[in-house]
Amino acid sequence: MIQLINITHTYGGKETFRNLSLNVIKNNLTCILGGSGCGKTTILRLIAGLEKPQSGKIKINNKIVTEENRIIIPPHKRNVGFIFQDLALWPHFTVYRNIAFGLEERGENDVKSKVFDMLEFFGIGEHSEKYPNQLSGGQKQLVAIARALVLKPEILLMDEPLANLDVKLKRKILEYIKKLKQNFDLSIIYVTHDHREAFAISDEIVVMDEGKIVETGTVEEIKKSEDTFVKYFLEY
Repeated sequence: MIQLINITHTYGGKETFRNLSLNVIKNNLTCILGGSGCGKTTILRLIAGLEKPQSGKIKINNKIVTEENRIIIPPHKRNVGFIFQDLALWPHFTVYRNIAFGLEERGENDVKSKVFDMLEFFGIGEHSEKYPNQLSGGQKQLVAIARALVLKPEILLMDEPLANLDVKLKRKILEYIKKLKQNFDLSIIYVTHDHREAFAISDEIVVMDEGKIVETGTVEEIKKSEDTFVKYFLEY
């Protein structure tokens, strides 16, 4: 469904990766796992169309969306949802308005019904008139996910969404993320530096180190790879 083909990307004169290729399977939950600065977030931004590579191409559903350093299909036409690490909730909007805004911009019908379906699914209906600064960290995460999903994207990109939560809250949000595939027709790419998160939710794991993909496989395959586990996981 998503193909990165021979992608070379530089930022600030420094090469992020060279000739990187990656295939992401439709309706899988794929985790990109690796330490800071290895290029994980850049891959998400390239798929979303927020950045351009210096060379290579990106395909979504066999359509070229980016080629060389040209954006062929702009971000708003890629049907991709993006949950940023800082969540980027609008502080002056209530929970309801945060979720409704994209639907209203599209001019969709039944906005209220669609928003409350999301609020009910994530169990946050009682907070609909609160503002982000009145929510807990976990509640903010759920609002950010609901805001992305209400637009019915084909692809959901999640950039270290649990980085600032405690262990108990992480477990709760991971359970919601696992449910997304069961309830939505969705392909998820989830970026993390924590192998425990990746092991808990992934269909496939892509291990990155210093701009290179060093291994790809299922949770079971990655766990069996002792060299990979010791070298890339124990330090995180």
